[in-house]
Amino acid sequence: MEIRQLRHFMAVVTEGSFTAAARAELIVQSALSTSVRNLERELGADLFERTGRRVVLTEAGRALVPQARALLADAEAARHAVAAVTGLAAGRVSIGTIQTLTCVDLPTELARFHQEFPGVQVSVRDATVGELTDALRAGELDLAFLAPDGRELPEGLHAHASWQEELVLITAPGHPLEQAGRTLIKDLADEPFVDFRAGTGLETAVRRLAAHCGLERRITCDVTQIGLLVDLVRAGIGVAFVPRAIGERAGLPCVRIRQPEPGRTVVLAGRGSPPRNPAAAALARHLTAAAPAAAGRPGGRRPPAG
Repeated sequence: MEIRQLRHFMAVVTEGSFTAAARAELIVQSALSTSVRNLERELGADLFERTGRRVVLTEAGRALVPQARALLADAEAARHAVAAVTGLAAGRVSIGTIQTLTCVDLPTELARFHQEFPGVQVSVRDATVGELTDALRAGELDLAFLAPDGRELPEGLHAHASWQEELVLITAPGHPLEQAGRTLIKDLADEPFVDFRAGTGLETAVRRLAAHCGLERRITCDVTQIGLLVDLVRAGIGVAFVPRAIGERAGLPCVRIRQPEPGRTVVLAGRGSPPRNPAAAALARHLTAAAPAAAGRPGGRRPPAG
């Protein structure tokens, strides 16, 4: 039994399919499937029921999950110890992000991090706030950008940095609200809305804002991808609340909201300060250093010390 095989097994468990797992592990699907098959052969049991587009764990697979997690954690701890000695010449760090992150240019910052630490492999996952929080607490992620809905982070998690993002209302070009440039939330009762699925950081922030202002939104369409949400708004199906940077990048009218001015907090979170994983600690320092740039924009700020 090889650590690599256990990692591939857990990737399928986490991602829900061999195709998505292969993407996450940066290998071809045939190689990942062969790795899992070899593991099953060594253990003498099928670990997955391969029916339909998604795979389902067998009883043997469910029994292996906690053991695999423990073994991978031990292997990761060994790698961290070596990486700390070798000055991050090698290592692995996993980071999660909400899909609508705009306060940090994550691709650019990861590219800069790679230039400084080319031997460190970075794994990126986007998911809902709840899924990212669970993955952080389970040790499946080292760091994650969360939008914690105005509440404190769960026990055991630490905020390395935080930002405030302004939310605006985006509309189709030519919409009457485009001329006004600003509006009150109470005046949007007759507008149809496009919304994110429940559980995402943006959907939660918008739902709380609407409830606070007594606005009962008429949702005409809900989606799981920000690109589709923008396209639906552009097509005139409805309006939507999004971070200003998303609306500006899409070239759509951004209507400012008055009374109250809506926003949300985004936090870079981890399990400790500093993280035990040296690669994660280095990435946390790198991304936290990006906070002053965000602070120069309206609403951006760094967290207080400690």
